[in-house]
Amino acid sequence: MLALEAGRATDAAIAIATSLDLEVGNAVILNNSNKLTLRLQPCDVVARIALEHDTSAQFEIRLAQQLVDAGCPVASLDPRVPPRVYALGDFVVTLWTYYASATSEQVPPPDYAAALMRLHAGMRTLDAAVPHFMDRVDSALRLLCDPKQSPALSDADRATLLHTLRTVAPAINEFGGAQMLHGEPHPGNLLETKDGPLFIDLETCCRGPVEFDLAHAPEAVSDYYPTVNTELLRQCRLIALALATTWRWDRDDKLPHGRQLAAEWLEQLHRTSDLAGDENLDSGADRRPDDCSAMVDRSAWSPVIPP
Repeated sequence: MLALEAGRATDAAIAIATSLDLEVGNAVILNNSNKLTLRLQPCDVVARIALEHDTSAQFEIRLAQQLVDAGCPVASLDPRVPPRVYALGDFVVTLWTYYASATSEQVPPPDYAAALMRLHAGMRTLDAAVPHFMDRVDSALRLLCDPKQSPALSDADRATLLHTLRTVAPAINEFGGAQMLHGEPHPGNLLETKDGPLFIDLETCCRGPVEFDLAHAPEAVSDYYPTVNTELLRQCRLIALALATTWRWDRDDKLPHGRQLAAEWLEQLHRTSDLAGDENLDSGADRRPDDCSAMVDRSAWSPVIPP
């Protein structure tokens, strides 16, 4: 969020927490992107604040409750207040348990992999309705096909991203084996606590191969996750990079320094494709960026339809 917007969001979170008899004298920013995450003190509650049109908060609350009940290593909602979405003005707020960090170091790869395996095992026991990762690909393609929504993106880079998404995503889905996933279990979404590693930010949960989750983790983590398909993991790393890059070119993206990251990730995408010998991806720069007559061919994938 921008500074002025973040200030108003902080005021809304403090007002809501105070109305729930939580003592708040200070708010510390833990993360600021499209959502603002605060630690409210001295009550020690984590407030996640989004703009009112964000519809993911209710989805995240419901899923968090199911995952906690299933014994998954995820952060829980604050037990002192009713588990729901709170609205005030232009903002919606959810309140979560604060976990003190057990160490300043990142989670070691073996522990990271073990936590991800526990999460995936618990997710396989649930019948929660979550979107397929291909829905995320379709959303990215729609953004790329609308220059008004991504006006700062050059024609060549737009063509490269379009071609990468259209080429790699169907190839990933041909491997099959879809299950519920976190969606973005990168190091910023894994807390090292005294209770062990806990995943946060569940709004990105989707269905797909486990390699799609591993693609967001440090590379060494996959060495400790059994039965990984290395070719599928390589493809998933490409698609994860292309998706993350696409979101940064959205004119409404609020991630600080997002455009700088977008440029760096585009270079990384080119390097990754070159090293892997993906000449067909690099040829996307020669394609027409306005050729958006079709999204990914839906006949090429088979989503898991939840009951």
